[in-house]
Amino acid sequence: MSQPPFELSVSRFIDASPGTVWQVMIERLPEWWCPKPWSTEVIDLDWRAGGRAALAMCGPDGERELTEGVVLEFTPGVRFVFTDALTVDWQPRDAFMIGLFEISAQGQGTRYTASARHWNEAAMKRHKEMGFAEGWTVVAEQLAALAEA
Repeated sequence: MSQPPFELSVSRFIDASPGTVWQVMIERLPEWWCPKPWSTEVIDLDWRAGGRAALAMCGPDGERELTEGVVLEFTPGVRFVFTDALTVDWQPRDAFMIGLFEISAQGQGTRYTASARHWNEAAMKRHKEMGFAEGWTVVAEQLAALAEA
């Protein structure tokens, strides 16, 4: 399958079982979701298709970036997908992306892949310029450190 035209992605091997990685992904999300020294506040995260996904990323100097959207797919042990394009009552919003977070068994460990799909090239370029590769790579490393501990 070819990569969608406006997708950015990072992938990392994690030396832990898929079950362990999944558990950390879901149960300890605030510990890995954004690059430190930023932190994540879970406002509401309903792990089901159509569930609310409301998170705040909090910066060391009092910054607060609210992300509001819905979970599009939740397949336990495999992947979760969310978007900021809709509210939980299916009202359209100015959309930035669809986020996909997937794991699969790889040898004695797990392959983690996180992708952001955008509606157009301009949004994808903006995300890239915001530091997508660096930020999402750090997040993958934080997840790996928790799962491998």
